[in-house]
Amino acid sequence: MTEIIPTRKSRPGLPLRIRYVQAWVENGLARHYFRRRGQPRVQLPGLPGSPEFMAAYQAAFSAAPAVIGTSRSKAGSVSAAIASYYASPAFKGLAPSSQGVRRSVLEAFRRDQGNLMIAAMPKKFITTMLDAMKPSAAKNWLKAIRALVQHCIDVDLLKEDITLGIRLRPSKGEFHTWSEEEIAAFEKTFAIGTRERLALALGLYTGQRRGDVIRMGRQHVGDGVIHVRQQKTNAVLAIPVHSELARVLAAVPPTQMTFIQTLRGKPFTGHAFSDWFGKACDQAGLGAQCTFHGLRKAACRRLAEAGCSANEIAAISGHATLKEVARYTKAVDQARMARNAMARTVPARSQVAK
Repeated sequence: MTEIIPTRKSRPGLPLRIRYVQAWVENGLARHYFRRRGQPRVQLPGLPGSPEFMAAYQAAFSAAPAVIGTSRSKAGSVSAAIASYYASPAFKGLAPSSQGVRRSVLEAFRRDQGNLMIAAMPKKFITTMLDAMKPSAAKNWLKAIRALVQHCIDVDLLKEDITLGIRLRPSKGEFHTWSEEEIAAFEKTFAIGTRERLALALGLYTGQRRGDVIRMGRQHVGDGVIHVRQQKTNAVLAIPVHSELARVLAAVPPTQMTFIQTLRGKPFTGHAFSDWFGKACDQAGLGAQCTFHGLRKAACRRLAEAGCSANEIAAISGHATLKEVARYTKAVDQARMARNAMARTVPARSQVAK
């Protein structure tokens, strides 16, 4: 039913205002337009309340909102496809941080290729683009393009997945897993009570990513457990507080809600934290290979060395798939299985000697 909203009590000579209707006087004549965000402007004929006016108003009111950005893009173009993807449930369901990464990739793609037709994009174009990128950038680019292509298939802009079968080159830039010697060197440089030691302990004894660690505070700890909602995956975790981490947290001032703060008493941003922690690693005499993310890998390594299963490790790290856990702990598993295999050969050799 059409909704007419009066703005004042009905009195003779005072018009009613109708939702989304705007009026202009041009050359002495009043012209009325339907204006709603996300939809094109529609001129309404006749006078407000007349049958022809209300029929046009009802049609405009019932029309589905247009996807923002498509009016500026050629139908079927890369630009229009990207605008459509932004409005999709698949994109809206991503974490804000993941949306930011996708937008960064897709907006650059839109600037360079926006006027081209998405249906004409060949598979060779994608592989050529990937070959020119560093492995870390190629991973994010391919993930974003694959999501765009899948959306285009869903809305009938593409008939087939042109990213199918494309594999990234092996990465030479895998994050370094901290060794026990490197951890000891850092701890020797920074005593309990310093921000640097606190950062190391939170990374090493929670196994969480930078974005989650810099948000941790007293409000997340209760009954010996740190409660984490991961920024990237939205996974909810309850991680027992390790005894060593408890020692480090005990040195944090009780009035300090966010554990790791800048010298001005403010929470770190992601990039500022990485720069600060990198300088701490330099001060400890560690190489550039030691990054904060490497502590997450070291945490998984320690759990694997303690005999934890992949499922148990994922319960701490929050990895969405066991494949990721296996990638983190591959070297540990190989070494442990090799030791176990060799140990089982000892009784057989002893028996032969007798």
